Amino acid sequence: MALIDGWLPPTRQNWELVVYCFQFLPVFTLLQWIVPWYGAGKTSGNSILNLPGRWAWISMEVVGPSTLLYLMSTLPAKLDLAELPWQNKLMGGLFVIHYLYRAIISPLIAPSMSPIHIIIWGCAVIFQLANSLSIGGWLAGYGPTTQLEWQNSAGGYDVGARMGIGLLVWVLGFLGNMYHDDELREIRRTALREQKEREEANGGKPGKQKSVDKVYMIPQNGLFRWILYPHYVLEWVEWSGFWLMGGLGCVPARTFLLNELGTMIPRGVQGVTWYVNRFGKEKVGSRKAFIPGVI
Repeated sequence: MALIDGWLPPTRQNWELVVYCFQFLPVFTLLQWIVPWYGAGKTSGNSILNLPGRWAWISMEVVGPSTLLYLMSTLPAKLDLAELPWQNKLMGGLFVIHYLYRAIISPLIAPSMSPIHIIIWGCAVIFQLANSLSIGGWLAGYGPTTQLEWQNSAGGYDVGARMGIGLLVWVLGFLGNMYHDDELREIRRTALREQKEREEANGGKPGKQKSVDKVYMIPQNGLFRWILYPHYVLEWVEWSGFWLMGGLGCVPARTFLLNELGTMIPRGVQGVTWYVNRFGKEKVGSRKAFIPGVI
């Protein structure tokens, strides 16, 4: 039974409309270059419209994998497809694995998370819904649905080899992203340990130390030695591999990557300014946001 008639799951016409419109998101994200405000993470401010960071993050991010799983479990039957090719299932599984980590595991193991403004939360929900409708519809029946269609999408090359190379790129990006995410979490874990040690030194009574919610340092390990946002770069590597798996003509996967670039590049560039203002140019050194010596 459809949750929303014509949309969940979507008709082909509605799916094509979502795919087409979602490609223009980078036009709207240009606003980030003009208005640097971002009510989440280290730039989160005080507001009555703030939501608790951990649960806001989970609720906005889980929309993506939930929608994709729903489409892949309902749309094939609606389109009279007996079974989806293994390529569709593999790509759907990778999408869910990414968000199992990003939407659930990552916030739950984080020592703390800054509040998220309700506007940021709402925009993220819309992004996740549009992206999962776009990719989920393609995987669930509006993209290749036979081995012949998959082979034709390879342009004369072996589709299995393309999937294998894309999968390798995806795995490298995913693991690298997790590693560098954990380097950021370690900063707050260290601050929490130091806070507990100070409390124990005061006879077990809570001290007046600053909450770990607002403890920041310049990470030093891994690619953080050369750039400030390697976790962004490696997420782009991850979704580049995903796009390669689907083929260069896979518009939903390409759109996802380009939309991530459009939303994350301004935040990273502005983040360099934040680090310089917070720690000083000398401590930041020659680090750029994404590419050493370039940007």
